[in-house]
Amino acid sequence: MRRLTASFFATQTALAVLASLLTFAPVNTASAQTVLIPNFWDPNTRYTKPNFTILPRLRFLTTTDFPPFNFIDRKKRLTGFHVDLARAICAELNVLAKCQIQAVRWGDLEKMLEKGEGEAIIAGLDINATTRQIYAFSHPYLSIPGRFITRRDKPLASPVYNSLFKKTVGVVQGSAHQKYFAGAFGERKFVQFPTRQAVFNALKAGNVDAIFTDALSGSFWLASQDAAGCCDYAGGPYLSSKYFGNGLSIAVSKKDAHLANGFNYALKQISEKGVFKELYLKYFPLGLY
Repeated sequence: MRRLTASFFATQTALAVLASLLTFAPVNTASAQTVLIPNFWDPNTRYTKPNFTILPRLRFLTTTDFPPFNFIDRKKRLTGFHVDLARAICAELNVLAKCQIQAVRWGDLEKMLEKGEGEAIIAGLDINATTRQIYAFSHPYLSIPGRFITRRDKPLASPVYNSLFKKTVGVVQGSAHQKYFAGAFGERKFVQFPTRQAVFNALKAGNVDAIFTDALSGSFWLASQDAAGCCDYAGGPYLSSKYFGNGLSIAVSKKDAHLANGFNYALKQISEKGVFKELYLKYFPLGLY
């Protein structure tokens, strides 16, 4: 199994950024109004509310190595976007008293689900041909787009493609974002770096005009002391199932596919009631889109 996107922020630096964002820097209402909230739900699609109250329990399996989705905070508590989302799902399905969220090692997720030690996996499991043979998935509730980031003193005007003429874009060597850029912006110049941190450093130093990376790592770097307010997003989000995956979903055993349908009902209700927006702004205050 592999995760949708690499856990770039499973570091002390990343957790420090998260702690400052979640504890000391509540989202400004005016700023939050400018953050685009993604919505992956067709308003014309209707899901039937399931009766999950007959379940003896509803246990979500996750890990502790994928901040800001699931991680251990400074108070040694399991927390994150996935943890809060699982609780919101349980509340929507009226099974909060039976709701459990257990953190295990990444390599144990599949085994525990097979043994019936959990009902669902909410940990960023990649959706592909292999995992579809093993699991049934809920509808995606979030995708991580690619984004351009530039220095604030040298922004890129829209359309970005035209603004990149005679400019240089930094990308991580061999990454999905490097491959996407080469295909979609083939006539524009890019330079490859061995790590994502090297890409960020090059932009901050002005050695490249822009970088193209995943919005997750980009958003937390922009909020970090390392970035020191130097830079900002440019242009809009870029989505590609081929390069960036099919989004984040909840996985269940094939024999429990009805649970995925029930989660779809809860997730759509959570989105329509504004609960998803609250969680999104809590964990992604700069937004991903």
